Amino acid sequence: MYGISFFILTFVPNMQTNIFFTTINTKTNMKALLAIAVASLFCMSAYANPGDGDGDKNDLTKENVQPTLADYFSPVSKNVAKPDAKGFIRRWLLLEPIDKPNRSNTVFTDTYIRENFSQQYFPGQFTDIPTDGKTERVGEQELKWHAFDATRYNVKLFRFASGLEKQVYGVLFWAVTIIDSPEDVSNVRLAVGSNSASMWWLNGDEAVILSGDRRMVVDDVMSGRLNLKKGKNVLRGAVINGPGMSDFCVRFIKENGEPLTNVSVTLTK
Repeated sequence: MYGISFFILTFVPNMQTNIFFTTINTKTNMKALLAIAVASLFCMSAYANPGDGDGDKNDLTKENVQPTLADYFSPVSKNVAKPDAKGFIRRWLLLEPIDKPNRSNTVFTDTYIRENFSQQYFPGQFTDIPTDGKTERVGEQELKWHAFDATRYNVKLFRFASGLEKQVYGVLFWAVTIIDSPEDVSNVRLAVGSNSASMWWLNGDEAVILSGDRRMVVDDVMSGRLNLKKGKNVLRGAVINGPGMSDFCVRFIKENGEPLTNVSVTLTK
């Protein structure tokens, strides 16, 4: 009895393609061929979409598992916080998102950002150091500050909002932290990446602005030369996004190009 040679493409968990050749007796082994084909289609569907789509290789990939707040943030510990080994600042006070509808991020020009970020949304937004649990009245919203240590170098604002069951699109976030320096440090630069637009202030003065529709990229924009005074320096930021997954990363870069790590990060002045 003559047979027919078939080949079947199958996909395995590491997404590499395997080709299996087999010779099938046309009368006696068609059931076996059908079984192999069904198994191949199952493998393809099981591994076609392994991630949650926000661009982080470490995000959860197990089927039917939704990310939680604890996957991205932990409560602030009593331990002294420092920037991580690459200088990224992870300890922050974050305000729940302010409702700021925008259908597109293309409106985030320098003019738009300065006009909208200079508005007073709540008392003391440029002067006060909030505390964990403090509430702010913004229009019809009552929003709370949260003290968190980010588990990653980039602070996932989208996950912060979704974990608290708050709106995630058309939002404006405020973030505050304090850099405690053991000495005066001259000519550092603030390096920021954000999704989408953002603006940052050091000790009340504008340090850097990131305008336009952008993705979070490490050191996307760097400030001019700044000076950290000995003692506590207040770093404040605002991040705005329309339809997108908000996040940011921030660090100081020394004049020699190395990240600044020999400072402490605190939330009290």
